[in-house]
Amino acid sequence: MKKVEKISNGKNYIAATVGKWSELSQHVVTLAPGIEIPGKAFLGETTQSTGTEISFTITPVGKGGDFLHTHKTNEETYIVLQGNGQFQVDAKVFDIAEGSVIRITPDGKRAYRNTGNEPLIIICIQSQSHTLNDLGITDGVILEETVQW
Repeated sequence: MKKVEKISNGKNYIAATVGKWSELSQHVVTLAPGIEIPGKAFLGETTQSTGTEISFTITPVGKGGDFLHTHKTNEETYIVLQGNGQFQVDAKVFDIAEGSVIRITPDGKRAYRNTGNEPLIIICIQSQSHTLNDLGITDGVILEETVQW
């Protein structure tokens, strides 16, 4: 079983890797005894995240959609990196493909499946609902320091 690995860290950061996309299927997440999700890797513990949880999932052709789930406080944003499939939120089913982005509130009942001809690779970002104070452009600060490459 493959693990998320820390590759560098310092006072203000931790960098990690899940490995190559072709190796993502070697990761396994155990939700409860007898409930495992092959091809899924969570990064929050390794990166010691305090505001988001990030996971990567690779779903083989014809697989996925075994159960619906919701969250207590976290919204999720799913980003399709490769492949095609279908997503269900509540009673609505819609097609997804590389480049699709889906944000779901904590109460949204969700699942997805691979309906394409190649592995479906998705990144999922969880964060506590209603806590974002500024969007990326308004929260960023450009510094007068020189980049060190």
